[in-house]
Amino acid sequence: MKIQITGRHLRITKAIHTYVDEKVSKAQKYFNHIVWAQVLLSVEKHTHEAEVIIHASRQTFRALGTSESLYAAIDLASDKIDKQLRKYKERLKSRYKEGEPELEPAAWDVEPKPVRFTVIKQVNIAPMTADAAAEEMDRLGLNFWMFQDQDSRQINVIFRRLDDSYGLLQPARKGSR
Repeated sequence: MKIQITGRHLRITKAIHTYVDEKVSKAQKYFNHIVWAQVLLSVEKHTHEAEVIIHASRQTFRALGTSESLYAAIDLASDKIDKQLRKYKERLKSRYKEGEPELEPAAWDVEPKPVRFTVIKQVNIAPMTADAAAEEMDRLGLNFWMFQDQDSRQINVIFRRLDDSYGLLQPARKGSR
């Protein structure tokens, strides 16, 4: 697992780096398919924050720990992420218990549920290059980012693929593929 550590308003020392590696690496005992982890450490006045984001295949986990000590904030965030991973793994295990009858094909003929939006966000669109959009997406810890292409002035979407490469969605007129 690749662990990326970012410090805001503080310098990442060897001791902090080692401590974060030790805490975040514990997540591997729950899943073997964790792709990478991102740890954001920040200091504002007397408050230390540690945010841990773990990207596994088909799932992203996020936890935030706040304390007066940096190490305590890292511990809180690590404990929260461990709890999330444990709960998710137990949910997966209970879903595939042995001895339960599988669904019969007749049960598959259900009507699709209507689409329901739980979050609608307004996004400020800034003209930028695809490289700048990828950097912004990585900086924010997101899996996709919408931006206006600097040259064509078209709205594009950049996204991270499972193999850590990037994909780019560009608008096209119907039938011009």
